[in-house]
Amino acid sequence: MKFAQDIIIKPIITEKSMDGIADKKYTFKVAKDATKPEIASAVEELFGVKVASVNTINMKRKPKRLRYQVGYTAAWKKAIVTLTADSKTIEFFEGLN
Repeated sequence: MKFAQDIIIKPIITEKSMDGIADKKYTFKVAKDATKPEIASAVEELFGVKVASVNTINMKRKPKRLRYQVGYTAAWKKAIVTLTADSKTIEFFEGLN
């Protein structure tokens, strides 16, 4: 059994993700093996909101170089969670605007 804290790793705070808050769209970094229903239930459990839909994106690794050393960033999974119209907002993101 997976815990909600293991599924939702951290929120993504960028200009594009902050623009989505007006439409009740929140962006999170999630576990690579998490499914859409698991992500929806984890957000509902952690923040006490109602989820309308979940869109997921697998972010590929990117090549990075530090002088002569060549490597890659880690691959990760991003989830964009849309809340229902009658749902309350997530308080964590309110202080950031």
